[in-house]
Amino acid sequence: MLRPQWLLMLGLCLLVAGAFAWLGQWQLERAIDSDPPAVGATEEVRPLDEVVEPGAYLEEPLVGQQVTTTGTWVPEDFLVVTSRFNDGVEGYWVTGQLRIEGTLYPTSIAAAIGWAPTLERAEAAASELSESAATTAAGLATQVMGRVISDEGPQLPPRGADPHEMTRMSPAALLSEWHDIDRLMVYRPYLALLEPGGTAEDAGLVPISSRAPDEASTVNWLNIFYAAEWAVFAGFAFYLWYRLARDAWEKELEDLEDARAEAS
Repeated sequence: MLRPQWLLMLGLCLLVAGAFAWLGQWQLERAIDSDPPAVGATEEVRPLDEVVEPGAYLEEPLVGQQVTTTGTWVPEDFLVVTSRFNDGVEGYWVTGQLRIEGTLYPTSIAAAIGWAPTLERAEAAASELSESAATTAAGLATQVMGRVISDEGPQLPPRGADPHEMTRMSPAALLSEWHDIDRLMVYRPYLALLEPGGTAEDAGLVPISSRAPDEASTVNWLNIFYAAEWAVFAGFAFYLWYRLARDAWEKELEDLEDARAEAS
């Protein structure tokens, strides 16, 4: 082990182990949130543009944040999303494209407006909302409040079902069905409205049950597990050096014994 070649190998193992130790420390630093969101922070209503920008992913601490924004509904784009549960009861969401007011470029966010227990009632509500939006005075904006929630991601409908059926709340999937989307900027997350408003309630929609998100733990156990893995890798680097040196030493002993046997 004191021969130059094995000392050089030890130096290399020290470099590798040092890199692994640094990675483990980096994981540990991210395992504990030293600046967690204040308790109840998601219940403080904030402007949408302060929480997330169009096209940007929603940061984890902001999922479920109550926000408010102002815009107009696009009449043709009230669509139904299936497999939506409200207080444990399966039903349907009626969604809409809310064109945000006061933006430099056309900007929209998908909004889950309300819940209906049957498909017939959901489709009737979507039709009524479409008619109401079409007859609303041009330029008359609506202020809405809801929770901003991450995109669930699109999903193909079950085999044999309507190919246009949407079973997940995905702005990307809704965008493919929307109208007037030329040069349109779209928010990646969506809004779950807490107060659907008079027109939606008149159409028979029930407010979406959306409770405050659970307080997240300040400890990320997955990162701690990764840090432990890096420590094991660092230890393995020294074991590899020891094992290679020992194998070389044992081979020299075997060669020496063979030489003595041949000489005798």
